[in-house]
Amino acid sequence: MKKMTISDGDFSEFLRIARKINFFSQMTLGWVEKILAFGMLYEYKKGEQVFRQGGPGDSFYIIHSGKLAVTVKSGFFSFPKKVAVLGPGDFFGEMALIDRAPRTATVTCEEPSKLFILLADHFDEAFKGNPAFADEVRRTISERKFGLNQQ
Repeated sequence: MKKMTISDGDFSEFLRIARKINFFSQMTLGWVEKILAFGMLYEYKKGEQVFRQGGPGDSFYIIHSGKLAVTVKSGFFSFPKKVAVLGPGDFFGEMALIDRAPRTATVTCEEPSKLFILLADHFDEAFKGNPAFADEVRRTISERKFGLNQQ
């Protein structure tokens, strides 16, 4: 993984994508810009893991470019099962942000990818100042957990 400088074009793309994400759409443009100002852009190589199942839940990701696989292992000796493929405009990592629970899946780049990253501490700021945002994130997390449990 390599940290990149966010250009004005990247920031505009970040803002465009974020406005399409349910919980960001509940926020005023000023709040979204405030949160996005803390965003970082990282480049990952094909085959590189973004995070591993069981690892710490400390950040949220928005895909700028690339394709990533989400896999889940149900037991120590089981093989990972691919549960999703994500691409530009998709997001992940929000499930661990509310309570900092361990990651419920492993995310691996299937091709070179660029990801916008927001740290959990910045999410905490958004929760404190925007109850509608917190409610929407909790609803999204609940839906995703239900979906994972059904697979």
